[in-house]
Amino acid sequence: MLRVLWNSRSAMNANQEKLDAISNNLANAGTEGYKRVGVSFKDLVYETLDRQGYPLSENNNRQVEPLTGGGVRTTGWIRDNGQGILIQSDIPTNLAIDGEGYFKVITPQGNEAYTRAGTFNIDADGKLVDSLGNLLEIKFNEGINPQEIKFNKDNFSVDKDGSILYENNGNTTNVGRIQLYSAVGNNALRSIGESLYVPNEAAQMYTVQDADIRQGFIEGSNVDMAQEFTDMILTQRAFELGSRGIKTADEMWGMVNNLRGR
Repeated sequence: MLRVLWNSRSAMNANQEKLDAISNNLANAGTEGYKRVGVSFKDLVYETLDRQGYPLSENNNRQVEPLTGGGVRTTGWIRDNGQGILIQSDIPTNLAIDGEGYFKVITPQGNEAYTRAGTFNIDADGKLVDSLGNLLEIKFNEGINPQEIKFNKDNFSVDKDGSILYENNGNTTNVGRIQLYSAVGNNALRSIGESLYVPNEAAQMYTVQDADIRQGFIEGSNVDMAQEFTDMILTQRAFELGSRGIKTADEMWGMVNNLRGR
């Protein structure tokens, strides 16, 4: 009887974890560059019933030993890195990645982070920064002094390969390139909030060559609202089934106690 309670409790915990992931997806459906997360389920240890103390009917032709499960658990949150829809904004500081990869930004503390959200702005120093003030990494060409480059919304353009054409005093110069990065493995990056990611320990980062950067566009989230609501309904039903298992076990315990009392 206790095993019924344990299994039902583990099922409720696992489905609650999935509901948390679905809630996170729904809350970020409108967040630029957001990648949906999901969870998978794994069985816990199985236990054989063919042992002393467990009453079993005789079956000499039994092909498989009788087993009972130990419940279920979830895996870690799995991120879907699929492409989100590209939305035209016509704002020159908005950049979207068409394909694989992440922008690299430098935080005010000097740390590196990666993002798909390309809603950049120009700060007081003429630098491209995100909404938190993190500096977009630009690989400037040899001979270019980054301190002399002061961007505004009208004096630069970004080609599909990330090359930056900078106009100054009527002259247009290729000053550098916005490099894109990715990591080996689907879960090599972990989220630190605000659409930023950092590599997990021992993760290998590499530069991406076959993706395009689209100026004047932003990438929407890859959350499918219809799919999320469908998953939510199914998960709620599974959660309810686990709670019913606990209720049924409690009622059976009550029946046993009443029989003992008589």
